Amino acid sequence: MKNPAQASTRPAHSLPVRIMHWVNVYALCCMLFSGWEIYNASPDLPFLFPQWATLGGWLGGALAWHLSAMWLLVINGAAYVLYGIFSGHFKRDLPPPSPKAFLRDMWAAVCLRLPHKTGHYNAVQRLLYGGVICILVIEVLTGLSIWKPVQFGGLVSLFGGFVLARNIHLAMMILIVGFIVVHLALVAIVPRTLVSMFKSVPSDPQEANDA
Repeated sequence: MKNPAQASTRPAHSLPVRIMHWVNVYALCCMLFSGWEIYNASPDLPFLFPQWATLGGWLGGALAWHLSAMWLLVINGAAYVLYGIFSGHFKRDLPPPSPKAFLRDMWAAVCLRLPHKTGHYNAVQRLLYGGVICILVIEVLTGLSIWKPVQFGGLVSLFGGFVLARNIHLAMMILIVGFIVVHLALVAIVPRTLVSMFKSVPSDPQEANDA
């Protein structure tokens, strides 16, 4: 017979969240590597990405990969938003942090004293995850506007024209890469977080002042 405390312990990450996380990883990798091949065909900045870091082999192949991965990301993202709303995941795990909580956790992070609790998101994480969702939405919208500038003329105008939309698309890509680098660094520091994304592990107890 299970201990009542053990029976009430929820997993750090539910199965749907774990599945959608890895679908996102695959889609984002495909989009980034194919996007770098597309960038190399008409670079905005004075550098090119190495060929080993690109996907598609040529512009047409890269576009095919990029667009296919984009639709996978959109479908998976929509599923995540619906799940987050109706399951209570957003309300329970990712509520917007208060300014006080954000400053407290940011200061603790700067001082290398911010503890990590499996299955819980501190105020800095909640703000970053909310921010990266917004960045991904802008990335998809600017991508659509530069893919079909005539059909999506309203989007092109919204972003200030084709050239500006392309530059915003590139800027969002840089922010996404920055988020991934920070995310991987934190996983390297706290490797047990990676385990919790592969299998069901119990979440750590949460204190009242963690919110």
